[in-house]
Amino acid sequence: MNSMYDLDYEPDALSVQISELLVATADDADSLIDDCVPEVLRLLRDRMAMDVVFVSEFTGGQRMFRHVATMPGREVVAAGGGSPLEESWCQRVVDGRLPQYIHDAARLPASAALLVQVPHPIGTHISTPIVLRSGEVYGTLCAFSFTAHGEPNPTDLKRLQYTAQLAAQKLDRQREAERNRPPPPELTLMPLEHRRF
Repeated sequence: MNSMYDLDYEPDALSVQISELLVATADDADSLIDDCVPEVLRLLRDRMAMDVVFVSEFTGGQRMFRHVATMPGREVVAAGGGSPLEESWCQRVVDGRLPQYIHDAARLPASAALLVQVPHPIGTHISTPIVLRSGEVYGTLCAFSFTAHGEPNPTDLKRLQYTAQLAAQKLDRQREAERNRPPPPELTLMPLEHRRF
């Protein structure tokens, strides 16, 4: 798997903070994506000046929102929600119909045509797949603002790609830990007449 350095990107303070959060708690989590992820999403949202940042999972033909960080009062998507995968911007990014970095969705023909189908405005849209070691696409890490940012900032895409790589590594470690966890002991039921009290 590529590292952040393969992306020709020098880590900044935000990237180091994200790395510390995702790597430090990787072995202790009970779920595949644990409690540190909302904090990582909030950091990304604040530093990238986005209105919404989320982790989606592709499952059963759906794009499910697993973790979401929104600006207060701008809760247009929520964790646990979802929609058909094929209709999502996430799927279009993964299969190449949309680029990972869209500075102004209204100015790019491929995304402008989709804006009428979205119940909220999208200005700047950044999305990158979360790809596991096996090559499976778990889902995406996405961020968008309601209005386009004044100047394009491709570094934001590199931050998102780096975070998605760390999340994929975390998912791989946790799935492996789950596979290696010993099964719970089998309980045997004994007829009441054979029990000694």
